[in-house]
Amino acid sequence: MKIGLIAGGGDLPKNVLVGAQNAGHKVEVITIDGFANSVDYADNVQTSGLGEFGRIVKILRKADCTHVCFAGYIKRPNFLSMKPDLKGLKRLPGAILAAKNGDSALLDYVIKIFMDEGFEIVSPQTLCANLLLEDGHIGAYKLTASHMADALKACEIAAQIAMLDIGQSVVVCRGLILAVEAQEGTDEMLDRLLVLPANIRGTADNPEGVMAKIMASNFDNRVDLPTIGVETVLRAQKAGLAGIVAESGRAFVINKAAVIEAANAAGLFIAGLPPSKQRLVHTQPVSLNP
Repeated sequence: MKIGLIAGGGDLPKNVLVGAQNAGHKVEVITIDGFANSVDYADNVQTSGLGEFGRIVKILRKADCTHVCFAGYIKRPNFLSMKPDLKGLKRLPGAILAAKNGDSALLDYVIKIFMDEGFEIVSPQTLCANLLLEDGHIGAYKLTASHMADALKACEIAAQIAMLDIGQSVVVCRGLILAVEAQEGTDEMLDRLLVLPANIRGTADNPEGVMAKIMASNFDNRVDLPTIGVETVLRAQKAGLAGIVAESGRAFVINKAAVIEAANAAGLFIAGLPPSKQRLVHTQPVSLNP
């Protein structure tokens, strides 16, 4: 198949490109202006504005793409300042209406646009499954019994806020919810912990608390899996956390070797918990590989 990779920010699109090429697929890259940089992609790359649906579709068809893959972060657009092309202008009212129902509805609307144009959607994890967080621990440090209650409560709350389209990440320390991610993103949420009183959170010398990153069960996982990268680990260390958890098979670890190295140097654990069908994981038994 010929894949049109619509690339947002971050390193995930670059990994998707490598994975697709290693699997023998031809790829046409379209970087989204303001989020991805075309110079990061050597060949077959073009740039498009966020509202230029007509231009994107024209590029995909000219390149004989049969499939489309969305990868990388794109923040919610300012519809008032957007400069759509003609096809984008026709789709703009629907996008604005969908956005009122949350990011999940907006993503569903965008996916449907491309499916209506005749393209099949392929998920990033199909093309780079090696990036998925596995069951159990990665790195030298383990999720111990002393941190399990915080980890499971963080998973429960993160699942609930994700279903409400608020965010994907939550930090819990000694049973206290310290931070909930909203539109600012995970990195900025972790930075907010530094202004909290030291007596309710961990420190670099005495790490406590766990961050969970969970994807809502109603989100289309072809687009929006949580990611953990080196920057996530470094900010978690700075914030005094003991570790990070996510659902195995439902989160990406970007540049896994570097993430493990950073986590080991920081003394943090990173653990993949088996997904819970009910998502109220504090009521479910959890087993981790040693």
